[in-house]
Amino acid sequence: MIEGVSIYEILTLTTTVFFIGVYGFVTRKNLMAMLISIELILNSAAINFVVVNKYLFPAKMDGDIFSIFIIAIAAGETALALAIIINLYRLIMSVKTKDLETMKH
Repeated sequence: MIEGVSIYEILTLTTTVFFIGVYGFVTRKNLMAMLISIELILNSAAINFVVVNKYLFPAKMDGDIFSIFIIAIAAGETALALAIIINLYRLIMSVKTKDLETMKH
């Protein structure tokens, strides 16, 4: 389907981006870096939907529609997470996860 690029190369790229996101989410102590890692995970999933759909069923648009839903959910998740992070920063003047443990209930 895509000239000069095989499905294996694209899936290798998206798998790499996915695991970079997982690694970043697990190892980062900053809430913003964790949010960016979640975005990498969601974007690699959206690209996988589009690529697999284009290679298996080029006439259908199911993968495109699923990826649009993923992008919409990611936008809502980002807006909500940023609002939470901004409120936490106003309360404790930090966005590090270790400082969240010291918050009083």
